[in-house]
Amino acid sequence: MRLILIIMKDTNMKHLLFAALCTGLLATTVQAEERPDHFEGEAADTLTEAVSQFSDTNHQLAVLLAQEELSNADLGTVHRLSYTLENALAKFDEELDAMAVDLEEVHLGSESAERERVRNHGAAYLEAAQTLVP
Repeated sequence: MRLILIIMKDTNMKHLLFAALCTGLLATTVQAEERPDHFEGEAADTLTEAVSQFSDTNHQLAVLLAQEELSNADLGTVHRLSYTLENALAKFDEELDAMAVDLEEVHLGSESAERERVRNHGAAYLEAAQTLVP
């Protein structure tokens, strides 16, 4: 930077360049301080995994929140846990959509007396439903 300032003859240009560099450094520092590291969280490939992770991670979160004080380390742990919970909820959303489709097929099949349709979609619906509520 010193070489650039020496080469530049215009004093106003030096001040502008210096201000721009300082602003860039300040913005980078502020962004780094405001934005914690991001995590992927535990993936939930199946509804069973999502339910298990949801239960376990909610328990961990409850333990942390029950403390009288939350340290910065605790907040970091909460942040990390939130990613796993978001993944579990995303899997729930996906699976609930599939359950709704199966249930609608059961409904329509029952109206039109399509026994095989009712059995197939009913079995798929119940399998997922029993994962959520045994």
